[in-house]
Amino acid sequence: MELGLQNKVIIVTGGAKGIGEGIAHVLAREGAIPVIIGRDKADNERTVQQITAAGGQAFQVVAELTREADCKNAVAAAIQQFGRIEGLVNNAGVNDGVSLENGSYEGFMQSLHRNLVHYYLMAHYALPYLKQSKGHIVNISSKTAETGQGGTSAYAAANGGRNALTREWAVELLPYGIRANAIIVAECYTPLYDSWIKTFSNPQEKLKQITERIPLEKRMTTAEEIANMAAFLLSEKSSHTTGQHFHIDGGYVHLDRAIQ
Repeated sequence: MELGLQNKVIIVTGGAKGIGEGIAHVLAREGAIPVIIGRDKADNERTVQQITAAGGQAFQVVAELTREADCKNAVAAAIQQFGRIEGLVNNAGVNDGVSLENGSYEGFMQSLHRNLVHYYLMAHYALPYLKQSKGHIVNISSKTAETGQGGTSAYAAANGGRNALTREWAVELLPYGIRANAIIVAECYTPLYDSWIKTFSNPQEKLKQITERIPLEKRMTTAEEIANMAAFLLSEKSSHTTGQHFHIDGGYVHLDRAIQ
């Protein structure tokens, strides 16, 4: 499908690895210009080089998104380079395992900054430019807000916040024609997921147990499958879609467990 994203400047936080990297590559293939925001310059530049080697365009900004000033400066760098922003994908975060029983106030608050606060800050600072372009917002979220997981109170709370902000922004931004939607991820194999799997005594057996519970095709969702939906939601092909939570998960969250 021709999505009409040619030369659209779209910020992708955490765009150098995992789901964010997948989104950056798909956007570039659609002719957009992903602006990759991440803390590691080498990772950012690697992804930019991969995109440009494939004939696309990309730009990167080094930022530690837990710092408010870095969020503001990342948006400013994109504007300095291109003069416009036509989309924002809030994606960066980590399931950091801050639990109720063994967590702490400090750990909980740090996790909210790692996983939620910068979603607000990036949207806040990008908003004047999104209003000019009638651009759109996609928030990447997680099933943990809906299903629970155990041992990850802060991350679950952050994802509940991501989902709520998506609906809130959809309402607040109606006058500007800006759409806001969320993609809810369940089981997607990323470098962070790989690190988590390896914490088990038998990683391959644990992975097999998980994939057997995924209804559609008994396999993990790919980053590209999530990226395809993100690109669609950023495009005018989804022109009357806002405030929605899309589960790209092979039926993991909603289909009856009895089918397994």
